[in-house]
Amino acid sequence: MRWREGVVSGLGRGWPGAQELAVVIGDRAVRALAYPELVGSPVVGDRVLLNVGALDRGLGTGGYALVVAIPDRLPPDPPETGHLVKARYTPLQSMVLGADEQDSPDHAVLRDADDLFGTPVVVADLHSALPAVLAGVFEARPTTRVVYVMTDGGALPLAFSRTVPALKDAGWLSGTVTVGQAFGGDREAVTVHTGLLTAVHVLAAEVVVITQGPGNLGTGTRWGFSGVQSGEAVNAIGTLGGRAVASLRISEADPRPRHRGISHHSLTAYGRVALQPADVVVPDLDGDFGDLVRDAAEPLKARHRVVRVSVDGLYDALAAAPVKLSTMGRNLDTDRSYFEAAAAAGRHAAGLVDVPMGQQKAV
Repeated sequence: MRWREGVVSGLGRGWPGAQELAVVIGDRAVRALAYPELVGSPVVGDRVLLNVGALDRGLGTGGYALVVAIPDRLPPDPPETGHLVKARYTPLQSMVLGADEQDSPDHAVLRDADDLFGTPVVVADLHSALPAVLAGVFEARPTTRVVYVMTDGGALPLAFSRTVPALKDAGWLSGTVTVGQAFGGDREAVTVHTGLLTAVHVLAAEVVVITQGPGNLGTGTRWGFSGVQSGEAVNAIGTLGGRAVASLRISEADPRPRHRGISHHSLTAYGRVALQPADVVVPDLDGDFGDLVRDAAEPLKARHRVVRVSVDGLYDALAAAPVKLSTMGRNLDTDRSYFEAAAAAGRHAAGLVDVPMGQQKAV
């Protein structure tokens, strides 16, 4: 950690679980972020201890100075509920009540739960796909009850996401579950498996969406990226009797060749890691780029059911989303195919809600 000490000079935007700050460190002003449930609520004039590592490295998603403590005004002890430790053995580990632990009121429901009963679960690589998937779900089936399961591949605190509270306020998310080392959802769970079961058995999801939190770790190698979890999620869904709907990461605008067309992240996660079958949704795009995407998806047929889904009407649904759409700094108009691909997966999942297992509609 790169430690710094600063003084709060102003309060910025706040959303559930997070507060932006302006902090002065010596003769430098920086943007900082505090999680009040962990460190207390900062006010102007507070002395704060900061971790500036990601800020100094110029990282995009993580480019904040993070408040580690308000040492002169410590928060009161939280209530003693739960024994699940998240961000384990780090200085900021926190204890939460897990839906699947013995003291939870949900434990009796989850103790022997072992089946998702064919519930469609949309799997996507990036957090930015979440609102686009939902746009497709609600364009096709406006009354769908959707629960979001956030894995620990990106940000660990769900509070880092400004998208999730906005989607909940808009009625697009009925609940959230954070799994693994991630924390801050309406329910906490130990594993992806119990997180999925919690979404269906406790929060009554008709469709589940699972992605990593904001942020994405990639190294430019075949296997060194956090989106490998997408393939692992497909395995969990299949093991539990759900219907995995794989959303492809597609881009016509990404400057990196490995992410143009179908990203190698999707091809590796679904083509090599996912051993259980999924419905891999290929958006029916026009022109040479559409042909490129369809050709790139062909090898996935060896393991999965590849389905083509129309994107007609999805642009308007995406444009009407209650949150700003952005991926890697690109908006709906600069990377339209990325968002349409995610929305197509949502549209397909919505069409499976009332269809018995093994009787999917022809696409």
